Amino acid sequence: MARERRDAADSPRSELKDFVVKIRRCAAVVKGGRRFSFNALVVVGDEQGKVAWGYGKANEVPPAVEKALKDGEQSLRRMKKISLRGETIPHRVVGRFGASRVILVPAGPGTGVKAGPGVREVLQACGIRNILSKTHGSTNPINLVKATINGLLQLRTKQEVEALRGVKL
Repeated sequence: MARERRDAADSPRSELKDFVVKIRRCAAVVKGGRRFSFNALVVVGDEQGKVAWGYGKANEVPPAVEKALKDGEQSLRRMKKISLRGETIPHRVVGRFGASRVILVPAGPGTGVKAGPGVREVLQACGIRNILSKTHGSTNPINLVKATINGLLQLRTKQEVEALRGVKL
């Protein structure tokens, strides 16, 4: 019994934060009526600069969320760490995915996370506390999450840019 609790506390799952972004119901018409299934979109992050998304489908909501969490945790291992400057981002960036565009702008201390659904969860899971954002185009939650992560992966610190260009800024 104690070993199970200790293992649960030592597992990498304990320090991860997850946010359910969207749960959608899908109906398939069959001979006896409608058969419903559910899709879950989840964002998983360590609040230290790593964030990923997961997608799961099942006939009930809890298994769909569990599948999405498992998918997100697996993809989190493959993600690289995002360059942050304190509790905000180092520079303005535009993330794109499909018809969605997400503009992320650094903000001063005390601003908070000014973002709509989908974008807010990604930023919170990543550990960003002060940021402004604006979405253009499609507001599909899946595309917004992917566009936000795309934008965050484009971030570079001053030292990284100096190394890439080979000059002193």
